Amino acid sequence: MSTDSQQNTNYSPALEFKSSTFSVPVLVLASNDVMTIEQQLQDKVNLAPEFFKNSPLVFDLQELHKHDLDIDVTELTKIIRKLGLLPIGIRGGDAQQNQQALKLGIPVHSSHTVATSAETQKQQVSEPESESQAVAATTTLITHPVRSGQRIYASGDLIILAQVSAGAEILAEGNIHVYGSLRGRALAGVQGNTEARIFCSDLQAELISIAGNYKISEDLDGVVLNQHVQIYLQNHTLVIKDI
Repeated sequence: MSTDSQQNTNYSPALEFKSSTFSVPVLVLASNDVMTIEQQLQDKVNLAPEFFKNSPLVFDLQELHKHDLDIDVTELTKIIRKLGLLPIGIRGGDAQQNQQALKLGIPVHSSHTVATSAETQKQQVSEPESESQAVAATTTLITHPVRSGQRIYASGDLIILAQVSAGAEILAEGNIHVYGSLRGRALAGVQGNTEARIFCSDLQAELISIAGNYKISEDLDGVVLNQHVQIYLQNHTLVIKDI
């Protein structure tokens, strides 16, 4: 048998493409004041520094264009990277902004390009109710295990009916419920909701946080494992109690 034939027989692909879904935070801008953006973004990062550290981010300019506001994508990108975030996409930009993003190595979400002025005005008149519904917090339900390296963000409560593996991160603006082992990072009340709580069946977390107040795994020594616990904030201190 020739060498070429052997190579063809023993050939195995070195890679393959698979479709997958990842949860990535989306930064929706309602102002083009870069100083205000930087300050408020810094405040958000301060609430959950461990989660946002080197976090991928998509920034959305659709709201700016609805109000005929412009922004320099290059300057915006500098601010985002300065705060330790990694922009991986832009949506809602116009042709010039998309070109700026591409020069910076930031992909463009072509399905979310900015509408024309006439289309924008039509949307503002005919879709105010849908915009209001989009703002309302919803409960996110995850039925499969959250694997290492995955990040999940919920605008309301987050319920996970499986384990959260070490190296995974889950983030919610409301409460977090984990009906399985919690070995990764869990951050509740990330928009400053001090009433948020974390509930789990088995606490083995690398980090837990509520409204920016957090404990790491070393702080959890002595916590009863393999039991249902709740975590809540009291006088800026995380309290862990069994249920």
